[in-house]
Amino acid sequence: MTAAALLLALVTLERLAELWLARRNTKALVAAGAVEFAPGHYPLIVLLHTLWLAGLWLLGWDSSINLFWLAIFLLLQVLRVWVLATLGPRWTTRIIVQPGVPLVARGPYRWISHPNYVVVIGEIAVLPLCLGLPWYAVAFSIANAAVLTVRIRAENAALSGLRDLGSR
Repeated sequence: MTAAALLLALVTLERLAELWLARRNTKALVAAGAVEFAPGHYPLIVLLHTLWLAGLWLLGWDSSINLFWLAIFLLLQVLRVWVLATLGPRWTTRIIVQPGVPLVARGPYRWISHPNYVVVIGEIAVLPLCLGLPWYAVAFSIANAAVLTVRIRAENAALSGLRDLGSR
């Protein structure tokens, strides 16, 4: 197994574990009265990330790894863990809002409204750069920007509604 294939296998396992965690958290949140907002764009997010990872397997499994970009990618993973740990059982891949529960304002959320998206933006660009695929990084960064524009607008609207409920 090449170093690139090992890296991609670890990223694939991480993503599968995150999907499992997200499903578990989503079920628990909905059972506790939380509501999903704007689910229509979610299949597009899944498609984008699936194509991104599948393409990296196809094009980069036998590439040499750029150690500079790998270090940046590993830093992004530390930030990812920080986001997941900060949100705990509230972390999910969907837009789930729990009325009456205040927004998280600790951890990276003290400084950035959407730190998870900062991590995702970085990962979409940096992992292909680890594998020597700069054109792939650009193409998927553009596609990701389009999807995140829709996603962040929907999430901000949902969270704004939560803030409005909390101020009553």
